[in-house]
Amino acid sequence: MEYTAKQLAQILHGTVEGDPEATATSFAKIEHGKKGNLCFFANPKYEQYVYSSKASILLVNKDFQPKEPVVPTLVRVENAYTALADLLKYVSDRKKTIRRHRGRCRIAWSARLGKSVWVGDFVTIGKECRIGDRTRICDNVTIGAGTTIGKDCIIYPGVHIFPGMVIGDRVILHAGCIIGDDGFGNAPQPDGSWEKIEHVGNVIIGNDVEIGSNTTVDKAPMESTIIEDGVRIDNLCQIAHNVVVGKNTAMAAMTGIAGSAKIGEGCIFGGQVGIVGHITVADHTTVGAQAGVIGNVRQPGQVLLGMPAIPRSAFLRSYAKFKKAGEE
Repeated sequence: MEYTAKQLAQILHGTVEGDPEATATSFAKIEHGKKGNLCFFANPKYEQYVYSSKASILLVNKDFQPKEPVVPTLVRVENAYTALADLLKYVSDRKKTIRRHRGRCRIAWSARLGKSVWVGDFVTIGKECRIGDRTRICDNVTIGAGTTIGKDCIIYPGVHIFPGMVIGDRVILHAGCIIGDDGFGNAPQPDGSWEKIEHVGNVIIGNDVEIGSNTTVDKAPMESTIIEDGVRIDNLCQIAHNVVVGKNTAMAAMTGIAGSAKIGEGCIFGGQVGIVGHITVADHTTVGAQAGVIGNVRQPGQVLLGMPAIPRSAFLRSYAKFKKAGEE
């Protein structure tokens, strides 16, 4: 990339304070800023670096008032963090080359690819698949027969999508994630052995969902595992069969949700959270890292901590007593 401060201000609907011809060719954190870098400042904790940064251009909120001289040219925007996200997307989109597909892939004759779909090397697309316009499918992806993928999706290398899955528009599946393998369904037998339960359902993923690397979303034995619109799932998470994850819920790495749990809208789960099966978690519930939810959460908007997870105020009181007991 190479942009002047003037160009960036036009792209981000901002204003320039300093040299409008200052040029940035790469991004950097504000604490690492040097000539040729574009940095951004949004968190007050990093203000000290505004005055020491040697970056060429610095994105800042329009109401920011420096307390000391600043070397970089400032591009003032409504929200520096949001502007950076918009700029990264803008740069990424411009880098994408649009090719229908390379020669070293296998696409069934009955599959239907939309306009400007990009298909990388060693991709397999099964019978009766439907791929929406401008979707990008990277190398070594497998898409099973009868799967539908919407418009403007990005399927990164090594993703495996099993047959019959339904994926909405603007979905991002990061490298190595698996959509639609069998859930952990086994029936105990009188002799102590296990009999596998066949899974004939699917996974339905809504619009604007992002799923991290090496995360698995299991298909249902019957009906569907559902990831609703706007969900964000980090790397190395496990979503079991028949789970429903509500709109705009976000969960950090190594979170595991057991079968048939229903997660509400707008929930936030920290890293390594565990949710047992067949329970309901109310809308806008926040669960702290490594907490385990073992029963229904019926009241919306709670913050839960600990194992088993309890409301934050109760956890802090309990922890204070526990800590004190350990000092005696």
